[in-house]
Amino acid sequence: MSLLAEERKNFIMEQLDALGKVRVTVLSEQLQVSQETVRRDLFVLEEEGKLRRVYGGGVKVQYEHGEPPYQQRQVMNLEAKQAISHRAVELIQDGNTIYMDTGTTIHELARAIKGKHRITVITNSLAVAVQLRDSIVQGLFSGRIILLGGEISPEQQSINGHLCQEMLKSFYVDRAFISVGGMTIESGISDYDINDSIISKLVIASAKEVIVLLDHSKVGIQAFCHIAPLDAIDVVICDKQYPVLWQQELERQGIAWITVNG
Repeated sequence: MSLLAEERKNFIMEQLDALGKVRVTVLSEQLQVSQETVRRDLFVLEEEGKLRRVYGGGVKVQYEHGEPPYQQRQVMNLEAKQAISHRAVELIQDGNTIYMDTGTTIHELARAIKGKHRITVITNSLAVAVQLRDSIVQGLFSGRIILLGGEISPEQQSINGHLCQEMLKSFYVDRAFISVGGMTIESGISDYDINDSIISKLVIASAKEVIVLLDHSKVGIQAFCHIAPLDAIDVVICDKQYPVLWQQELERQGIAWITVNG
């Protein structure tokens, strides 16, 4: 394989999106160029902000200093989140019982719910509950909201802990809408907050259908806390098509990947 510099960089990014990390030795063999050439390509990609070099290779860019505050995340990739949430609303049917978690994409989903009737929403997100309350008051949809109880996390604007977990065990849901910090083909979905990840794990176990909402920045990212493997997921809604290298595994797991325009 003899490729020009731009073609090599595109290949490296495809591998990075699919795997979350790349190794100089492997890329050197795949591209049939010297390891020094690969290192130069990685340096350029790092300068462009597309990856972070580590010993022996590179990893996909994540939050360098930890996950940003909730308010800051609300405006990150906002158009993509809005497009994803509007597509997700189409999966909600009248009479459904749904779960909505604490992510900022889910907050956009709460804003987008209109014209639905007799739906029951269970959530541990304070921001989502307030938005849904306002929408019901305005007559945008009809139904009821169940806010789980427990310890409040001001950073995540969520409720979690033992009491929340115990209350959650009382419910089954038709559809669980889960936003994540990252998704990889090897490890499935993950997030940054330990307590909220535990709640998401419990919800997934009791849901008839699990719908993951993620924007392109989360593809190929492995966050701190594991939530669930691929076989727990039914649908993914994203503003970007899945990496080519994921296709076979997604088909094997029967996961529907819905791509929207951000």
